[in-house]
Amino acid sequence: MTDILHVILLGIIEGITEFLPISSTGHLLIAEHWLGARSDLFNVGIQAGAILAITLVYWKRIWQLLTGWRDAATRSYLFKLVVAFLITCVLGLVVTHYGFKLPETVTPIAWALVIGGFWMIGAEQLAAKKPDRSEVTWTVAILVGVAQMVAGIFPGTSRSGATIFTALLFGTSNRAAATEFSFLVGIPTMYAATGYELLKVFKDGGAVHEDWTALAVGFIVSLVVAFIAVKWLLGYIRTHRFTAFAVYRIALGVALLLLMPTGA
Repeated sequence: MTDILHVILLGIIEGITEFLPISSTGHLLIAEHWLGARSDLFNVGIQAGAILAITLVYWKRIWQLLTGWRDAATRSYLFKLVVAFLITCVLGLVVTHYGFKLPETVTPIAWALVIGGFWMIGAEQLAAKKPDRSEVTWTVAILVGVAQMVAGIFPGTSRSGATIFTALLFGTSNRAAATEFSFLVGIPTMYAATGYELLKVFKDGGAVHEDWTALAVGFIVSLVVAFIAVKWLLGYIRTHRFTAFAVYRIALGVALLLLMPTGA
């Protein structure tokens, strides 16, 4: 029973943090220091629950993109999503080839939270000085693809935070438009990551050792919580900046550095 409660808690953490710009991977790694480490498949699997939530939230937009490709503007937007996704995939394969591993201590996550928080504050102030622009340029699409990979390499950075603020800084100064592109490009990215981990598990014979019940519970909890969190966030950003999330990141990062100076 205790283990299931831990799984539920991890699912809640993932659901809340996946699309808020505060780093889901960073929060999961921190939580697992106290609740016990989980497999890579579990972590990616519950992230897939959050991605399914965003798929449900944006299903009308996704359908419009898939069925309206004859329209030049729609086709251009769709191509930009594909290019951003492919850039992330290629960079992800390169990083995997060189044996990248997530950090085993809290210190790099804490620093990423702090640095990312200050970067968010500065980026939003710069974006606020620019004319309101909803268009996603090719520059934005390419850099968002790179930003997704950077966030994957440095837990605590936040995939949503890195991509949203990259878009804001480099051309898409409208918060809602930048957030939508960030969320949409995250859908195929995380589904691909989940599929990749599944293939690895089955290829290595690790499926028999995986706790599929825990994975299913975490997936469902993450799905429900993420759906609620995304709906709230989309309403929040219409009238608010991301400053509160930046302050939270800085406060959490500083607290971790002070409470766990060795990172252990």
